[in-house]
Amino acid sequence: MTAIKHALQRDIFTPNDERLLSIVNVCKAGKKKRNCFLCATVTTERPVQVNVVKVKKSDKGDFYKRQTAWALRDLAVVDAKDAVKESPEFDLHFDKVYKWVASSTVEKNTFISCIWKLNQRYLRKKIDFINVSSQLLEESVPSGENQSVAGGDEEAVDEYQELNAREEQDIEIMMEGCEYAIANAEAFAEKLSRELQVLDGANIQSIMASEKQVNILMKLLDEALKEVDQIELKLSSYEEMLQSVKEQMDQISESNHLIHLSNTNNVKLLSEIEFLVNHMDLAKGHIKALQEGDLTSSRGIEACTNAADALLQCMNVALHPGHDMLHAVKQQQQRFSDLREQFARRLASHLNSVFVQQGHDQSSTLAQHSAELTLPNHHPFHRDLLRYAKLMEWLKNTDYGKYEGLTKNYMDYLSRLYEREIKDFFEVAKVKMTGTTREGKKFATLPRKESAVKQETESLHGSSGKLTGSTSSLNKLSVQSSGNRRSQSSSLLDMGNMSASDLDVADRTKFDKIFEQVLSELEPLCLAEQDFISKFFKLQQHQSTSGTTNEVEEMDGVAFSRSYTSGVPQTVSSEKDMIRQMMTKIFRCIEPELNNLIALGDKIDSFNSLYMLVKMSHHVWTAQNVDPASFLSTTLGNVLVTVKRNFDKCISNQMKQMDEVKISKKSKVGILPFVAEFEEFAALAESIFKNAERRGDLDKAYIKLIRAVFDSVEKVANESQKTPRDVVMMENFHHIFATLSRLKISCLEAEKKEAKQKYTDHLQSYVIYSLGQPLEKLNHFFEGVEARVAQGIREEEVSYQLAFNKQELRKVIKEYPGKEVKKGLDNLYKKVDKHLCEEENLLQVVWHSMQDEFIRQYKHFEGLIARCYPGSGITMEFTIQDILDYCSSIAQSH
Repeated sequence: MTAIKHALQRDIFTPNDERLLSIVNVCKAGKKKRNCFLCATVTTERPVQVNVVKVKKSDKGDFYKRQTAWALRDLAVVDAKDAVKESPEFDLHFDKVYKWVASSTVEKNTFISCIWKLNQRYLRKKIDFINVSSQLLEESVPSGENQSVAGGDEEAVDEYQELNAREEQDIEIMMEGCEYAIANAEAFAEKLSRELQVLDGANIQSIMASEKQVNILMKLLDEALKEVDQIELKLSSYEEMLQSVKEQMDQISESNHLIHLSNTNNVKLLSEIEFLVNHMDLAKGHIKALQEGDLTSSRGIEACTNAADALLQCMNVALHPGHDMLHAVKQQQQRFSDLREQFARRLASHLNSVFVQQGHDQSSTLAQHSAELTLPNHHPFHRDLLRYAKLMEWLKNTDYGKYEGLTKNYMDYLSRLYEREIKDFFEVAKVKMTGTTREGKKFATLPRKESAVKQETESLHGSSGKLTGSTSSLNKLSVQSSGNRRSQSSSLLDMGNMSASDLDVADRTKFDKIFEQVLSELEPLCLAEQDFISKFFKLQQHQSTSGTTNEVEEMDGVAFSRSYTSGVPQTVSSEKDMIRQMMTKIFRCIEPELNNLIALGDKIDSFNSLYMLVKMSHHVWTAQNVDPASFLSTTLGNVLVTVKRNFDKCISNQMKQMDEVKISKKSKVGILPFVAEFEEFAALAESIFKNAERRGDLDKAYIKLIRAVFDSVEKVANESQKTPRDVVMMENFHHIFATLSRLKISCLEAEKKEAKQKYTDHLQSYVIYSLGQPLEKLNHFFEGVEARVAQGIREEEVSYQLAFNKQELRKVIKEYPGKEVKKGLDNLYKKVDKHLCEEENLLQVVWHSMQDEFIRQYKHFEGLIARCYPGSGITMEFTIQDILDYCSSIAQSH
C-alpha cells in the first residue's frame, strides 16, 4: 500500500499541488467491479482545500487516473455500519449516498479516523460520524499531528537501541574488575544488584536531602502549570478567533472566485459584441453608395465597388456558434440581403443599358470601315466596361443568376454587332479578291476567261475552285509540235492559259495579301475580345482543363487537333470552357465566312490553296502557342482542315488531268504540258512554302505529283506515233531533271536521280537506234568476221576464208568513200532535227553523242582489220578527223 500511495502522490496529486494523507482500497457495494482507491487530500496552497478523490486504474495501461473528487465540506454523514463488529462496509453521504466495501477493516478505520481529524483541524463543521467506534474519534491530537495524520499507517519504530561507545567502555571496566563474571554470571549479577541497591539508596538519600529544592521545584511546576493553563485559554480564544477568520476568508475566497468568473464572462460578452459590431456593421456611406451611388462616373463606380466589397465581407463573416440565433444578427443579415438584392438589380439594369449604348456607339463607326479591309476597334468599348470588372466579380459571387443573365445579354447583343461587322468586312475582302463591286460589275483589269472553260471548271470543282488556265485546258489541248505551239500561243492566252504570266502572279500576290490581311484583322479582334471576356466576367483563361479532351483528326497523314468539352460544374476548368462557349456564340459567323472566302479563293484559282495553307497554318501555329484550347485556335484549326482539303483536291485534279491527257497523232510531242506545269507548280510552291510550318504537306504533294508525272510521261511516250518513244522520254525527263536540279527540292532527290538515269538511258537508246549502221555493208562484213572468230577460227586466219578475204574487204570499203559518209550523216542530222523540239535544245547533245557512237564503231572496225588482216595495209576511205570535220560542218550548216 505504501508503494501505491507513493505512486499516486507522485503521478496524480503532486502535479495538482495536493498532499495525500490517507488511502483506502474499495469497491462499490453489491457490484462486482474493479477496485478503486478513495484518497483524502489537502492542497498545499492557502486557503487549504480538503477533498476526497476517487482514483481508478486506466483500462489502457498500468497507470492511474483521477476520476471523481468531492470537497470535504460537502460531506454530511460518515456511516461505518457497525461500531462493535468489524465490517469493511461504510457509506459516505455527499450529494447522494455512496456505498463502499473496503479491502480490510484496518484500512477503513484508518481512513475514517483521517477524515475525522481533517474535519477537526480544517473545517470544524458538523459531520455526523455514526456507527463509528469512539476510539477512532479522539479529541486530542498528538504532538506530532502532521506525522500522525499523514502517516497513520506507518510502522512503529523498533524499541531496540544500540549501545553507544561510553556505555560499552563502562561495561568493559566493570567486567575487568570482576574477573569471575565470565565464569560465574550469577555472582556477577548479584554483585551488580547489590551495587544498584547502594546507588538507589544513595539517590533516595540525595533526594531526601534536597527536599527543599524539591518543594521549590514543585512550586515552580505549579506556577508553570498555571501559566500553561492561561496560555491554553488564550490559545483557545485565538483559535476560535482564527476559525471565524478562516470561515470569513473562505467566504471571501468564494466571493472573489465568483467575481472573477463574472468579470471573465463580461469580458467574453464584450468581445462577442465588439466582434459583431466590428464585422457586421456597414458604414452609412457604403449604404448610400449601394442605394444611390452613381454608376456612370469613375468616382461613383469606385465608391460602389468599395461598398459592395464591404457588404460582401459583412455577409460572409464567420459567425461564432450561437450568433445566428440572435434577433439583431438576423435583422442585420436580412438588411444586408435586401441591400445586396437592390444593388444587384440596379447594377444589372445599368450594365444592360451600357451594353446597348456602347453597341449603338460602335455601330455608328461601322460606316467608315465599309470600304476598307479593316475591322472596327472595340478597345474604347472594352476600356469603358472594364471599369465595372470588380462589380461583375462581386455580382458573380453574390447573385449568380443576375451574373448569368448579364452574360447572356452580352453574348446576344455582341453577337449581332460582330456579325454585322464581320459580314461587311468579308464582303469588302471578296470585292477586293474578285475585283467586282457589290452590284456585280467587273473591273477592266481582270483577264477575260473563256466561258466554256469556266463552265467546265465550275462543273468539275463546284464552288471549291478551279485550276489555273494552263491546267484547266489540259482536257482540251492535244500535244502539238513546237511550231504549232508557237503559232497558237496567242489563242491559248485568250483562253486563259496565263498561269505563268505577270497578270496571274499579280492576282495571286494580291489574293495572298488580302487573305493575310483578313487573318491579321481577325486574330487581334478575337484575342482582344477573349481577353476582355476573361477580365470583365472574371473567368480563368490559362488553367488546366480537366473537363476538356482533345481528339485528333488525321487527313492524309496530317493531324489536326480539335477540342471537345464535357459538362462539368462551375470550376476553374469549366470557366475556361465558358470563355470558349461565349466566344463561339459571339463569333459564330467567323468560321462560315472564312470557309466562304476560302471557297471563293479556290474558285478564282486553285493555286490559291497553297497561299491559304501556308497563311492559315502559320496563324494556327501562332494561336496554339498562345492557348491551344482557345476559340481562335479551335476555329482556325477547323478552317485549316478545309484549306488542306482544297489543297489535296488541287493536287488530285492535276493528277487526274495528267491521266486524261491526249496527244496529237500528227505533230511531234516535245515537252509535255503537265511537265511544264509541274515546273510552274514547283517554282510557285517553293516561293510560297519557304520557311513555312506545313512544309510536310507540300513534300507529300510533290511525291504524288512527280510520280504521276513520271507515269504520264511514259504513257504518252508509249502512245506517241509521230515522235519516237525515246525522244519523248529523253526530252521530258531531261526537263524534269533540270527543274529539280534548279529548285533543289530535298524530298525529291531520289526522283531527280531517277529522272537523270531515265534521260541518260533513253538518250543512249535513241542514239543507238537512230544512228543504226551508217556503214551497213561494212558492218555486215565485219559481223561475218566476228561470227567466224566466234566459231573458233583464229583472227589471223580469217583472211583465208573465201567470203572474207582481202579482196572482198577492199571491195566493201570502196563503197563508202568520205563523200557518201558525209551525205549519210547529213540525212541523219535532219532526221534527228525533226524528232527533237526546240524548247529543250537537246539537238547538239544528241548529235555529239551520235558522233561519239560513230567514232566508236569506226575504231571497232579498224581494230578488227588490224587483228584479222595484219600487214595487209588496208584502211578506211576516211579517218576519224574526217568524221569530226563532217559532223562539225553539218551542225554549222543547219
